[in-house]
Amino acid sequence: MTAPGAKKQSRLWFLRYVGFGVGAVGMDLSYGMFNSFLTKYLTDVLLLNASFLIIIPPLARIWDGVNDPMMGTICDNTKSRFGKFRPWILTGAVLNAVVLTLLFTNPGLEHHSAGLYIYAAAMYFLWDMTNTLADIPYWSMVPALTNDPQKRNIVSAVPRFFSGAGQLLVVVLTVRMVRLLGAGSEAAGYSRWAMLCGAVLIAGALVTVFSTKEKGALPPEEKFTLKSAVKTITANDQLLVFMAVAIAFNTGWYLTNAMGIYYFDNVMGDKGLLAYFGMVAGAGHALGLFALPVLSRKWARRRVVQGAMVITFTAYVGMLLSGNTGGSFVLFAAFGLAGSAGVGCMFVAQTAMLADIVDYGEYKLGLRSESIVFSMKGFLQKLAYTIQAVVIALGLKLSGYNGELKGVTQAAGAKSAITFMMLGLPPICIALSFLLFTMKYKLHGGLAADVAAFVSRRREEEKAAGR
Repeated sequence: MTAPGAKKQSRLWFLRYVGFGVGAVGMDLSYGMFNSFLTKYLTDVLLLNASFLIIIPPLARIWDGVNDPMMGTICDNTKSRFGKFRPWILTGAVLNAVVLTLLFTNPGLEHHSAGLYIYAAAMYFLWDMTNTLADIPYWSMVPALTNDPQKRNIVSAVPRFFSGAGQLLVVVLTVRMVRLLGAGSEAAGYSRWAMLCGAVLIAGALVTVFSTKEKGALPPEEKFTLKSAVKTITANDQLLVFMAVAIAFNTGWYLTNAMGIYYFDNVMGDKGLLAYFGMVAGAGHALGLFALPVLSRKWARRRVVQGAMVITFTAYVGMLLSGNTGGSFVLFAAFGLAGSAGVGCMFVAQTAMLADIVDYGEYKLGLRSESIVFSMKGFLQKLAYTIQAVVIALGLKLSGYNGELKGVTQAAGAKSAITFMMLGLPPICIALSFLLFTMKYKLHGGLAADVAAFVSRRREEEKAAGR
C-alpha cells in the first residue's frame, strides 16, 4: 500500500513537470510559424523569389554551428540565484516573441525591393538567434530533472505533449486566424497572429521559470570553453550517430509540415482542409507522445522506436497512394493519424536519447554538459529545416511555381513537385533514419545499464561530498 506522503510527492513531482512543459506551447507556436508558414508567407505574401530560401537558411546554419554550442557553453557556465537555465529561458522568450512579430510584419517596404529582401534576411537571422537563446536552456533542463530511465521517458513526454499542442494550434488555427485578424488583408492577419503567438510564448516561459526547480543543475567545477564544447560533441560517438538519425527523420517530417499549406491549397484546392488534417494529426501526435513511456514498460525503448519509424514510413506510403488515386480525405487523414503517432513517439524518444547521451558523455569522457549536448537538438532542428527550405525552394523554382497564382491554378509540374515534397520524399528520409538507428545507435541493453549505474554512483558520491 502506498503511503500518503509518497502519493503527495508523486503528485508534486508530476505537477512540477507540467509547469515545466507549459513553456513548450509558446516555443512551438513560434517554431511552428517559422517552420510551417514562413515559406508560404515569403513566397505568397511578400512575393520574394524562391532563390532567397536557397541562400539565407544555409548561411544561418553556418552561424548556428558556432552560435548554438556557444549558447550551450554560456548556459553551462552560468551561476545565478535563479539557476543556470531559467534566466536564459525568460530572456530568450521575450526577445523571440518580439522578433517573431517583426518577421511576419512588412514595415512598409515595396515588393521586390532590395530593402524588403534585406529586412526579411535580418529578421530571419534574429529569429534564429533569439530562438537559440530560449530553446537550448529549456531542453537542457531535462537530464537535470531525473536520471531514472522510466521517469526520464515521462519527463521527456510531458514537454513534448505541450510542444505538440503548440504545433497543433499553429496548424489548426493559422489559416483561420490570418483570415479573421486580417479582415481582408493576409499580410495584416499574419502580423497580428504572430503577435498573439508571441504573447503566449512569454506567458508560457513565465510559468516554466516560476514553477520549475533546477535540481542537479550544477555549474561545472572547471569552466567550459568552446574548445571543450567541440570535444564534447566530436568525441561522443553516440551523439554523432544521434545527429545523423535525427537529421534524416526530422527533415522528412518538416517537409510535410511546410508543404501542407501548399498541398491543400494548390493540389487539393481547399486550404481549409489543413485545419482538419492538423486536428487529426494532432490527435495522432498526442497518442504517440505517451506511447514511449507506456510501451517501454513491456518492450525495450529501441524496439519501440523502430516500430514508430516503421509505422510512420507505412503511413506516408498510404497517404501518397490515397492522395494520388483520388481517394477520400477520410482515408488520407486516417493514414495521417497513424503517421503522426509514429512521429510523436519518435520525438519523445529523441529527447530521452539526448538525456541518455548526456550521461554517456560523462561516462565516456568524464565531462557532463547538458546544455552543449542539448544545443545539438536546436541545431539539428534548424539544420533539418534548412535542408527542407532548400529542397522546397529548388522544387518550387524548378517546377515553375508562381506565388501570385492561387489555388489549383498552378501548373501541373508545380502540383507534382508539391506532392512529391509533401509525401514522396519524407518516407525516403525516414527509411534512412531507420537504417542509421538500427545499425549505429548502441545506447541500449548492457551499455545503457552500465552508464545509468555509473551516473547514479557519481551523483551519490557528489552528494556525500556536499556538492
